[in-house]
Amino acid sequence: MLQFEAERLKKIPPYLFARIDRLKEEEAKKGKGLISLGIGDPDQPTPPHIIQALKEAVDNPRTHSYPPYEGYKELREAISIWYKNRFEVELDPDLEILPLIGSKEGIAHIPFALLNSKDRVLVPDPGYPVYHSSTILAGGVPIAVPLLSENRFLPDLSKIDPKGAKLFFVNYPNNPTAATADISYLSDLVSFAKESELLICFDAAYSELYFEGIKPPCILQIKGGKDVAIEFHSLSKTYNMTGWRIGFACGNKDAIASLAKLKQNLDSGIFGAIQYAGIKALLGEQTSLEASRKLYERRRDVLVEGLKGCGFKVNKPQATFYLWVQIEGSSMDFTERLIRDSGVVVTPGIGFGEQGEGFIRFALTVDEEKLKEAVERISKISQE
Repeated sequence: MLQFEAERLKKIPPYLFARIDRLKEEEAKKGKGLISLGIGDPDQPTPPHIIQALKEAVDNPRTHSYPPYEGYKELREAISIWYKNRFEVELDPDLEILPLIGSKEGIAHIPFALLNSKDRVLVPDPGYPVYHSSTILAGGVPIAVPLLSENRFLPDLSKIDPKGAKLFFVNYPNNPTAATADISYLSDLVSFAKESELLICFDAAYSELYFEGIKPPCILQIKGGKDVAIEFHSLSKTYNMTGWRIGFACGNKDAIASLAKLKQNLDSGIFGAIQYAGIKALLGEQTSLEASRKLYERRRDVLVEGLKGCGFKVNKPQATFYLWVQIEGSSMDFTERLIRDSGVVVTPGIGFGEQGEGFIRFALTVDEEKLKEAVERISKISQE
């Protein structure tokens, strides 16, 4: 029998969540009403003013042609304005900004743009699986950097051996742990990158989902940040636009240029009408975003208090729409038991790396009544 699959694909860990998907299907066939707190996909619609901007842009024949790889000038300028307003950082729209077909595209492609064979990449564990898989697919070698509760789920820079490392993926506010990094830590991170001569790939997809008015900083705010960092942002979670596929990279102009060169040879730009909708999202009214923050904050409080009542030790996160909850034993076994016995779907921590074992992730992507029902179901099996 012919074997076509590339060896590099065989190095990718098996898709752990296939087991969960099969179990969900089995339980659904039994008529069990599942409450899914597993996937980080907002349940709220895209704000109407953004949808309207899309509708109007579709009528513009310009948007029907191939979009430029680097995005419309208007979008890059809008990103620059948004960045200045949000972080007080100046970005050159022509050299330091690159629109993306979702931030995942840029995160997955940056190793292909910058790595040579066997280059080492520092990858957070637990972390977004794409950091690890894209490194392998690009011929690099992922080096796990533990994120431990005793260090507030921040990489302990004093314990990292940066020898031979070219890239360092960092993600705050963090998925899956919901941890945040302050200005002081990011300053230390920039110093570490300069001393180690590596590039920080800073994933800031959740920077706008924060609570109590505590705004997470970005690494480009740090003096010298542009020298050592490229930052990835997404409109997906911020504006409930996960299916629209629009994000951007910004920062170090050489890294941006390399990513743009790769993009020119691998894919195209964002559909033009979506670019205009993105401009409206970034520069239009932000009341919908503030409403989303308050919505997730209420949901966070409901689930935190409910899980505490079930006997779990839960920290109240300052950002993201996740709870990272410690459990006893195997996270996969616990997840399967929850699905079978309560119909509540969560994500096992082991799916994010070895250091994720002993944790499960809850997503705050259902309404408060569903969260209360989930807690009630969990409480029944936790008391058994």
